[in-house]
Amino acid sequence: MKSMKKILLVAAIALIAIVCASSAVSAGWFDFLGGSGNSTDTSLDGKEVNLAAAASLKNVYDEKLIPMFQEKYQGAKVTPTYASSGDLQTQIENGLETDVFMSASNKQMNALVNESLIDNNTNLQFLENKVVLIVPANSSSNISSFDDLANASGVIAIGDPESVPAGQYAKEALTNLGIWDSVESKLSLGTDVTAVLNQVAQGSADCGIVYSTDAKSMPDDVKVVCEAPEGSLNTSVIYPVAMIKDAKDADAAQAFLDFLQTKEAKDVFVEYGFTIHE
Repeated sequence: MKSMKKILLVAAIALIAIVCASSAVSAGWFDFLGGSGNSTDTSLDGKEVNLAAAASLKNVYDEKLIPMFQEKYQGAKVTPTYASSGDLQTQIENGLETDVFMSASNKQMNALVNESLIDNNTNLQFLENKVVLIVPANSSSNISSFDDLANASGVIAIGDPESVPAGQYAKEALTNLGIWDSVESKLSLGTDVTAVLNQVAQGSADCGIVYSTDAKSMPDDVKVVCEAPEGSLNTSVIYPVAMIKDAKDADAAQAFLDFLQTKEAKDVFVEYGFTIHE
């Protein structure tokens, strides 16, 4: 009898061991195949990242990247503010509660660095964009190049060069091409690049100068005539990103910056027409 009990006990222990091992192996394979039921991170539960980003980034953030980050970090929240980079610079200088700033130009980022409002250790030259000339999708205009703008009779929409990086790039290109004086009286100045895009899409401007990513976001409403000619811009169109020096929660802000540099996030930026700056 004792022998039988001993055999049954050994068998039970062996069965338990087999079941545990099987479960561990199954879980391991499930994780290996990317099927883990818990791929999220709750370490930022209850944390909020306030993002100040150039208007040309609104689509990629709202449609893809913010939902991806919030899915990755369950319980975390990203609250964005979109405007021209110049307006955002002014708002940050005046105390806008933000943790991460992403500009469409180094000019605004550098100004905040010089005012000691940016954690410069986190300042990253991150994305590149292109400056393009667009017309309404149904336009019969004979505008085919930047040079044609000198003789154009209609309204030309650009961002306000005083505060909108896209407008600064537009003015720089037109000046370097020697046609700024010829077009200045025809200009309609937008408060940000999205306003310029909408003017052209709605036909209230005959043409406009925006980023290629903006044109790509409205393919049914606008068409690209050409890119800014080689040599017309003094520098590449760079989008820097950095943490604000007095970020409310530096850990959450750093997690967001780290997320932006993952392959999955970079692939989304590329999908929306940006280039990763190397």
